[in-house]
Amino acid sequence: MSVAYHHAGPWTVEEVLALPEDTTERTELVGGQLMMSPAPTLAHQRASHRLHALLERAAEESDADVEVFQAINVIVPDGLLIPDLAIVDATAAREAGVAIHAHDVLAVAEIASPATRLTDRKLKPALYATASIEHYWRIDLDPAPRVTIGRRRAEAYEEQPPVLAGGGVRLDEPFRVEFDPASLTIR
Repeated sequence: MSVAYHHAGPWTVEEVLALPEDTTERTELVGGQLMMSPAPTLAHQRASHRLHALLERAAEESDADVEVFQAINVIVPDGLLIPDLAIVDATAAREAGVAIHAHDVLAVAEIASPATRLTDRKLKPALYATASIEHYWRIDLDPAPRVTIGRRRAEAYEEQPPVLAGGGVRLDEPFRVEFDPASLTIR
């Protein structure tokens, strides 16, 4: 079910945060315009849950002073985004309300789906880089799981070649973590 909003002029972050909760769509804000995406599929949720658990374990093992969140509101210079996963400074997370500022976010991950593929490949990386978020990870599930890692260089992400299922993703920042992309979709 979609929700219709009657609104004159550009939206503000405050207005979007005041909207009623909607479990059928994610509502983001870019340049004063609402950007809606459908609720994630089961495959998307499975991958998000497994990556979240993996990152939580790795952060604890590294004694990193961070928290890992799924689908939180992140305020960026041009609006409000909801990454599938975000690694956030723990102190900032404790003090945050309904949203966190991008300067407190160390890394974001987006799980691309047919409905969000273009947004996750082009729009969101540009907005996250402009917001000075150092790490951007994109997980593509089809036709087979693969992870693309991006490190911020100036106002864009320099991407490494994708790591395919059966390969090993190894990250040292913002803490050390290693995993096979296939582990996000199968047991």
